Amino acid sequence: MQIKQFRYSTDNLGYLIYGETSAMAIDGGGAADEIISFIEEKGVQLKFLTNTHSHPDHTVGNETLLNRTGAIFIDTSTLLKNKKIELDGNDIQVFHTPGHSDDSVVFYFGNILVSGDTLFNGKIGRCFTGDMKGFYEAIKMLMALPEDTVIYAGHDYVEEYMGVAKSLEPDNPNIDAYVKNYDPTHVRSTLEEEFKVNPCLRFNDPKIVSILEAKGRPAGTEFERFASIRDMV
Repeated sequence: MQIKQFRYSTDNLGYLIYGETSAMAIDGGGAADEIISFIEEKGVQLKFLTNTHSHPDHTVGNETLLNRTGAIFIDTSTLLKNKKIELDGNDIQVFHTPGHSDDSVVFYFGNILVSGDTLFNGKIGRCFTGDMKGFYEAIKMLMALPEDTVIYAGHDYVEEYMGVAKSLEPDNPNIDAYVKNYDPTHVRSTLEEEFKVNPCLRFNDPKIVSILEAKGRPAGTEFERFASIRDMV
């Protein structure tokens, strides 16, 4: 199973997961023309279309892609019920990650995580639901994945978020290395890299804890530290 990234609008990122004969698009409607050209070149059929969540910048163009390919749309309730999608004999796992939105999900196969707006490269998403506890639990679940997990997020905010990280920790050498490896034509990072630079995953790091305490932010418990750093950045 392979993955192909497609950029649309200014910073949205959509994906195509594909095998030898079949493919599934995730948040891909905004790149309908590019996806259709790609599957024709590869000689595979677009079997499914789905989304990481229902915010309109991710669902834009869904109908166009469905009408032009005959793909089957998999809605959130079906994703959460089945907890996996079979594609070319391989299982793609589906995890519910409420927080950014109630219906947020991520997709995991091999060592690849399509994380939508739950986990970005360099930060985590905004908690539009107000369910910070649910968001915390979702992020903790993703942090338990193997460190070689490759993160493919729903937007490219790398330069902006690394600027924020640098303002918090100007002496963190990992940030410069992270930015140097940034490729706007193929945006991704590993979980191991995120643990070195992403403030929102480092809420137990003594450096981040000291920053929170210096700014008078709640930091007594792990959840308080998570919520505080998420609010700060």
